[in-house]
This record gives sequence, C-alpha cells and structure tokens, in this order.
Amino acid sequence: MREHTKVVHIGDKVIGGGNPILIQSMTNTKTEDVKATVNQILQLEKAGCDIIRSTANNEEAAKAFSAIKEQIHIPIVADIHFDYRLAILAMEHGADKIRINPGNIGGKERIKEVVDAAKRYHVPIRVGVNSGSLEKELVAKYNGVTAEGIVESALDKVRMLEEFDFDNMVISIKSSDVLMCVKAHELIAQQTNYPLHVGITEAGTLLRGNIKSAVGLGIILHQGIGDTIRVSLTGDPVNEVTSAKLILKTLGLRTGGIEVVSCPTCGRTSIDLIGLANQVENLAADYEHLNIKIAVMGCVVNGPGEAKEADLGIAGGNGEGLLIKKGEIVKKVPEDQLLNVLEDELKHWEQ
Repeated sequence: MREHTKVVHIGDKVIGGGNPILIQSMTNTKTEDVKATVNQILQLEKAGCDIIRSTANNEEAAKAFSAIKEQIHIPIVADIHFDYRLAILAMEHGADKIRINPGNIGGKERIKEVVDAAKRYHVPIRVGVNSGSLEKELVAKYNGVTAEGIVESALDKVRMLEEFDFDNMVISIKSSDVLMCVKAHELIAQQTNYPLHVGITEAGTLLRGNIKSAVGLGIILHQGIGDTIRVSLTGDPVNEVTSAKLILKTLGLRTGGIEVVSCPTCGRTSIDLIGLANQVENLAADYEHLNIKIAVMGCVVNGPGEAKEADLGIAGGNGEGLLIKKGEIVKKVPEDQLLNVLEDELKHWEQ
C-alpha cells in the first residue's frame, strides 16, 4: 500500500498524505465562453466533482479563468500545451493548478519562468505524460511504447522542475492500454512519493470507456495507488463524475449516497423491473445525504431474501411488489405506486 505521499494543496482541496481520493473531470466547452463553461462546471459540482480542469489554449481562454473562478466553488486547473506564456497567464488569472508537460514548453529558461510564477502564486504543477507522445529516444530504448518508458519520461520531467527547487507537484501518467497503465503506476509508485492523478486516457464512449476505466482504476486504486482520479469518457463529462463515484464506492474508498442494486430479470419477472430500476436510480440521485442500499428485485422466488439484505427493497409480483424495510416485509404495493412509496420512505428515512 502506498500511504505516505506528499501533501499538495489545490485551492481549498488537499490531496496526498492519506487524504480522501478526489474526483476530477474536464470541461469540453470553449473556456473563453465563460457562461457555457461555468454552467457546465456547476453541473459537475452538483454531480460530485471535486476539481475541474479547463484548457487554456489561447490568451482569451487563459484570461477567462478569473471570471470563471468567481462563479464556481471548486478548484480549477489550467491545461497547458506548448506555450509557456499561457501557463503564466492562467496563474495570473487565478488557476489553482496547471497541467503541463515540461518537455514541450521550451528550454530551461521557459521552464524556470513557469516555475517562478508557480512559486509566486503558490500554484502546484501537474506533470502530465501520455503514452501517445512518448519521446522517440525512449521508444527506441525500450523497443516500443512501454510502461518503463512512460515512467522514465515522467521522472525526467519531474527532475526538470526539481532543478529549480520546486516540489509542489502532482504526476499523471496515462495510456489507453489498461494493463500498460496499471504497470506504469505500479512502477512509479515505488520510485516517488509525489501524489498521482490516475486515469485511463482516451478510454472511449460510455460503455467501453466505463469498462476500461473501472478495470484499470480498480486494479490501481486497490493497491493503494492514486490520490485523484478521472474517468475519461467521450460525451457529457457529468457521466465521468458519476462513474468515478461508483468506482470509489465499490472499492470502499468513498461513502455516502444510495446504492441501488437490481436483478438482471428473467422469465419469472412480472413487473416492469427495468423501467422501475432506472426510475429508482434517478430518484436516488436526489438523496446523496443517505448512505443506504435499495434492492429492486423482479420476482418472489429470490427477491424477498435478497431484498432483505438491503435497507429498503422491492420484490416484484404479478403487477405488484412487496415493500421490504430493514429485512422485514412491510406491505404489498401496486406496481404503479411502488416508486411513490419508495420516495415517501426516503423522505422520512432516519439514518
């Protein structure tokens, strides 16, 4: 288990040093469109995002950070590529952290300017390395893109900043190859105590991306590696946060919120269980303050027994269902009233 990582402050959030693992996402708006960017960040906040990253790919975008910060409630990270001046500009306009690859922003003089600004504004730097942009020398050295090459590249970049007496850092090493990403994290965790931001890059669309991220993040996090995470998905970034929360909860790394379990249905199912389960999922999102389990089961064969293991449960019958509370059958409820009865129970639930 990797427990003794360096503590890093990102705005009002603290990572590393055994602090809870935080969830990150990234906006997909034009950052300079302040209204659209703020609206998306507020949606992500509501979903449970702890830290947000936005691109600072031009001067207007970098300057927009100050206006965005005034309207949001979580730290914001500036994503920088190639132009070191944008990193400095974003920090001047309130970025709580910057993400750079020191190897692609120019020579030592430019790196020093960025480091000096980070010191001046007390801003941590996330050193980001992606397998897709691994240096040709390392590809040749290791006969291809490998976990070892990714780690060597990342640690080389870290040393570039350490040369200027800077250690306020987070490291991210990403690959779309799940097993390569896992191995790279296992290797780097043995060689540095900087906090690690963990994610499977370019994971894909909702189904494929969720599966790849759940497998990869699950293996890495279960070994005690990782201080922040992102589930990278093509589409609405709110889905990234929802998935990240479920991964952390499944691993016992985050509590709170309702866990909804449901059976896969079979020929014995005689209520619209699929529709009901989806409705219960949506309902549960409004009760994040409750830390309970709800079971939505489709028949009276296994349903009552399995539902008794939950705090609240439904076992379906012929157009009706049994309401089960804390292991006891409470009453029969017509199918069209099941959701309302569940909601009433949640409204009056006492932890």
